Amino acid sequence: MSLDANTGKTHVEDPLECNNIAVIKKNEFHLVQVKGTWKRKSGNKLNKNIKGRVSAAKIYESTMEQGTSWTVVSPIVFTYKVTESLGLLDPSNYTLLLGHIRDPQQLEALRNSISTKPLRRFVVMDQTVYNLYGCQLTDYFEAHNVLYRILPLPTTEENKSMELVMRILEEVHKFSLDRRTEPIIAIGGGVCLDIVGLAASLYRRRTPYIRVPTTLLSYVDASVGAKTGVNFANCKNKLGGYIPPVAAFLDRSFIQTVSRRHISNGLAEMLKMALMKHRGLFELLETNGQFLLDSKFQSDSGHQGDNKDAASVSTRMAIETMLEELAPNLWEDDLDRLVDFGHLISPELEMKVLPSLLHGEAVNIDMSYMVYVARERGLMTEEEKLRIIGCMGGLELPVWHQDVTMALVQHSLCERLKHSGGLVRMPLPNGLGHAEIYNDTGDDTLYRAFEKWCDELRPSDLN
Repeated sequence: MSLDANTGKTHVEDPLECNNIAVIKKNEFHLVQVKGTWKRKSGNKLNKNIKGRVSAAKIYESTMEQGTSWTVVSPIVFTYKVTESLGLLDPSNYTLLLGHIRDPQQLEALRNSISTKPLRRFVVMDQTVYNLYGCQLTDYFEAHNVLYRILPLPTTEENKSMELVMRILEEVHKFSLDRRTEPIIAIGGGVCLDIVGLAASLYRRRTPYIRVPTTLLSYVDASVGAKTGVNFANCKNKLGGYIPPVAAFLDRSFIQTVSRRHISNGLAEMLKMALMKHRGLFELLETNGQFLLDSKFQSDSGHQGDNKDAASVSTRMAIETMLEELAPNLWEDDLDRLVDFGHLISPELEMKVLPSLLHGEAVNIDMSYMVYVARERGLMTEEEKLRIIGCMGGLELPVWHQDVTMALVQHSLCERLKHSGGLVRMPLPNGLGHAEIYNDTGDDTLYRAFEKWCDELRPSDLN
């Protein structure tokens, strides 16, 4: 398929023509549904007065001596909501039960029938989160007369496997879930959201699910995208798919029970978006990092000063910049992705030292090294480099690790070539808040950057 730069029209290239096979006859068909039956309608244009429902899909038919070939073009559209909603477990807040419904009439009908026809919900909850909020969730469901099943699971990186997915699916099957009207709810950190998303995508080929992130990292990253997955063959997220939730509900109050280290862990992904796309977000994190760590991103309405709205503004900036990059490329058809910054060597590092590094910590170590690569290429000034490293320190993130060797760097980049179409597609910052993708970073540049990175950031007791 190609796009005409002058007309903006999409052309479907016939594979038979590409292989020099003589095509005797070609037809283009639209698809129209009349009285429940789909019919092909030939021609480049449809009569405006045609009766019935017209699909965006088309069928291209090519006839040659060897037989007939059909090419199906079927646009797939996903619609999902990302909604901030404080007090998600407050019984007066209906978001968790009904917030995913977009049709006003359906929403009104459900509201009116809740008292006579109970809603049913299956929930997978991270075990730690369940210990903290399980009673609240139970009280919430009881207040709304919901028939529910809550499945607490130890959703850690070490347990991120197909075995856990199968365990979820077995319980979902026992619950006899209605895949059209009863979305599975995932409440937990990024690992929980990834595992449940994959399970939902497999059950009855796609059951809707809802994401409720409870960590800062999942709040600004996993909850707003479409990726699902588990680890496999000692590789991070080797199995998975691109099936977004019907909705993600964001409640910052969950973050108040997260440890300081996990707050710092989430700040790494926010810093990633700041360095790639948003200088204002970088400066906000640089100035207010300690405040955000101390306050755990909770309501700061009573605080006087420049950081009064730091929590809400910074999370909104991070989510908006992330959605800008993800929405037009949900299935990663375009492999040039700025959001891959910090994810070139970190997957190998994270799995190698598991569980000693959190995801965001590994990402930040990767970003720290890549900042030195950018500096070595002349993409940023020494002052900008030092500001970035200083900001990382202010966010209490690691900037160096002894297990990052040149051998690991080279192996990681070789692995990236395998799944990135033969190009390394290296996102690098150009100054603060701007970035580009590069495919021409030589080994000598990587080595010089590595030497300076180690010389300047390696702890003195390891020299």
